[in-house]
Amino acid sequence: MRVLRLPRNVGKGEAVRAGVLDALQRDARYVGYWDADLSTPLTAIATLRDVLEAHPALEMVFGARVQLLGREVRRRALRHYLGRAFATLVSSMLRLAIYDTQCGAKLFRVTASLPELFREPFLTRWVFDVEIIARLIRARRGTNRPPAEAVIYEYPLETWVDVAGSKVRGLDFVRAMGDVLRIYRHYLAPRAWTAPRPT
Repeated sequence: MRVLRLPRNVGKGEAVRAGVLDALQRDARYVGYWDADLSTPLTAIATLRDVLEAHPALEMVFGARVQLLGREVRRRALRHYLGRAFATLVSSMLRLAIYDTQCGAKLFRVTASLPELFREPFLTRWVFDVEIIARLIRARRGTNRPPAEAVIYEYPLETWVDVAGSKVRGLDFVRAMGDVLRIYRHYLAPRAWTAPRPT
């Protein structure tokens, strides 16, 4: 185990970015991040890895908290409904049929293009998952590389349990909505990008 110490509190997004960039300096086939409260058990890492192993065209697998029969996904009602409202907005903004951007269980295949998604500091502290996807969409526009919907896979988690002490307030929801608007303006609005030459 390796512990990466940051000189100050830079927020969750920048802590994740620093960790991923550090991991990319090592000889790894996959890198990812997990919520520290282990609301998703670590055993799910192997499950997400197996999805990448079985589908070579995929570049990233995201855990999704979907309440299905036979799965143990326990979320408080307020958190669930705020999450669904947020996810609907994000899916519409990204024009991507994604169910759960905010689940903290994500695994990436190490490719030549992965570092570009983490190279620059994130605009937001808490909605960086959406920002990663927005960066991917922008990077693929106007190129011959597969689009986001062809390289992202959402896996319905077998187990996800709300951990006591983790709180979501109405103000947090409003701030998250504002962050989503910032992400759209910076990465996805028509004036926010210039199509690169095909690669």
